[in-house]
Amino acid sequence: MAVQEARQGADMGAHGGGCTCGDCPHGARAGHRRAVAEFLLRRDEFAAGQGLPAAVAHSASASRQWVSEELAQSAELVAERGRAEGAAWLARLWGRTAVTVWASVVVLLLVQALTAIGAGWTAARTAGLLAAVLVGGALTAASWFHRARGGVLAPVIGEDNRLSTSRAVATAWVLFVAYAVLVLVGELAAASGNAQRDALIAGLELARGAGVVTVLAVVCGIAVLVRRVVGLRVLGQRLQKVRADRPRAADLLTDDSGRGTFADIQYVVISAVALAFAAVRLARRPDQLPDLPWGLAVVVLVSAATYLAGKYAEGGRPVILSVVRAREAGDLDAPIRTGDDIEIRGAGFVPSGAHAADRLSRMVVRIGPVNVHVPLVPVAGGFSNPTDAVLTVPVPADVEPGQVEVQVVTAAGVETNRYAIDVTE
Repeated sequence: MAVQEARQGADMGAHGGGCTCGDCPHGARAGHRRAVAEFLLRRDEFAAGQGLPAAVAHSASASRQWVSEELAQSAELVAERGRAEGAAWLARLWGRTAVTVWASVVVLLLVQALTAIGAGWTAARTAGLLAAVLVGGALTAASWFHRARGGVLAPVIGEDNRLSTSRAVATAWVLFVAYAVLVLVGELAAASGNAQRDALIAGLELARGAGVVTVLAVVCGIAVLVRRVVGLRVLGQRLQKVRADRPRAADLLTDDSGRGTFADIQYVVISAVALAFAAVRLARRPDQLPDLPWGLAVVVLVSAATYLAGKYAEGGRPVILSVVRAREAGDLDAPIRTGDDIEIRGAGFVPSGAHAADRLSRMVVRIGPVNVHVPLVPVAGGFSNPTDAVLTVPVPADVEPGQVEVQVVTAAGVETNRYAIDVTE
């Protein structure tokens, strides 16, 4: 597939990979896919020992350095096309979110019309439909003003360009409560008798909606607190964050690497179940705020506390555990000298979401005063160097003999501890 994509790229004509025309079939997405296919093809060729120039083929270290530089340049092109695709995707998203909002309003109208058969159309149904139109209009206006940032989704996109689970849950509860209040406002405006108006006003009392109000306050507080916690942990180098090319729906249930996380999944699932229950209660009793039972409210609060604890527990600073001389088959045991490869063993060298080649190529190892870029060593389907637990770099000739300190700088800019090694002449 990679070979076919790469060969098709040569016949694209005037629409190259940089084209971002909105109505062009060969836009940013096609350019990104073609760049990825070309990179994968080149990486696999280098992994098989093909494509090396004769000038460096005789030296293992020279060929490794040449291959690493070529792959790093190619990966930077892929990253540039990926960013262009992400920007174009966000610019198109606002229209899709607006269509989704109004499609939800139409679905609500159809449901109300079907349930009104036999029971008749009531003022509560009219109020519910008008409330949905008002909320839909507000969301559409907001999506227009934030059309370059994803439309309706702009408030729930985090600083790392991923969907934020805490913000998404809080936004869902805010919209639901706002809709419920608008339904009561519509019924109050249509009420004709004093007794009916008093009953509707009583439906807004705290005793009726204490569970919903408590859940709303907690999830909004969690959204604010999580942003503060993540920011402080990143600044304190206790959490590594890299920016994504564009947000994805899976971000709500996964970590930055795309692996599902228990804390996020349980928070989204329990909140969705509680919202569904509250929506049914509102449909059955539209004259008052949904009286969320305290048992269900406590379940949501426990879920929110678990999510917050998961945010405190995730991450960690990368650490060097040991540094040894890399020994190939047939080599004699010897101390570390300039020109030798050293193997740095530890944990956390590759942050979550930084497994792409352009991120890996940004890793640096400080050996004394010299900054050494970690070489990319391709293998079929990926890279054998660098990895999250092991890095292999050469000791440059500029390093003076004696005791020097080794330190790794990850793609997220986080520095490890310093580890002293002895370099002999």
